[in-house]
Amino acid sequence: MTPALLRARLQAALGDRFPAALSPAARPAPELVSTGVAAVDALAGGLPRGALTEICGPASSGRTTLLLAALAEATRRQEACALVDAGDAFDPCSAAAAGVELARLLWVRCGDVSRFPTQPETRTVKRETFFLEQALRAADLLLQAGGFGVVALDLGDVPPALACRVPLTSWFRFRRAVERTPTVLLLLEQEPCARTCASLVLQLQNKQSAFSSQHSANPSLDPTHARLLRGLRLQVEVVHSGLRKLPRAAGIEFESCAAWAG
Repeated sequence: MTPALLRARLQAALGDRFPAALSPAARPAPELVSTGVAAVDALAGGLPRGALTEICGPASSGRTTLLLAALAEATRRQEACALVDAGDAFDPCSAAAAGVELARLLWVRCGDVSRFPTQPETRTVKRETFFLEQALRAADLLLQAGGFGVVALDLGDVPPALACRVPLTSWFRFRRAVERTPTVLLLLEQEPCARTCASLVLQLQNKQSAFSSQHSANPSLDPTHARLLRGLRLQVEVVHSGLRKLPRAAGIEFESCAAWAG
């Protein structure tokens, strides 16, 4: 008798008496919360609670824009949030202008050069590795502590070759730590590195940059230092989603305006 036939006979005989023992427990679909950007919500459905979401893209691709929008939305819901800043790149003024309630945000700075020993033999790679290790350790402690609506780990300034060397077991541990919790875990980096541990992967790209100009007819006449960034036109694609079926090339564009652009 084959195992499948044996299982079928056992289920037929005992299924009414022991249904939970013979049937795998159905996992409820995770709750989705807004990213703070309506176009991204329409595309991806939102950010899943109790899961890991990767936000990837090169510099000036909109990673920080989407992060600040998500933090603003979470603090508007009166949730406590935490940001682990591996590159010491977070700007509180820009965050406040984007609507983030700083009183509800724990900012963990891992990229402060003054914390790293300054021996003559110190190299940049060693320093980056040190900051990455500190960031991973801090994120682990925050996830184990619990109580946060959003925990964001910003590795955007970490070289992709270094970020991709983080063991898969670390991302698996992070994913298990947030399962069955209301926490949204965000991972920002230049290239995806969490692989199968991520429930949602968003890829961002800068399609167009808009600058102010004194010569509207010919902006190239303005010197570079006299031009002010006014906004970006960004493209976001869903590279992977374990939450819902999406078109093969699911992507949209949205605009981001600088705070000083009004």
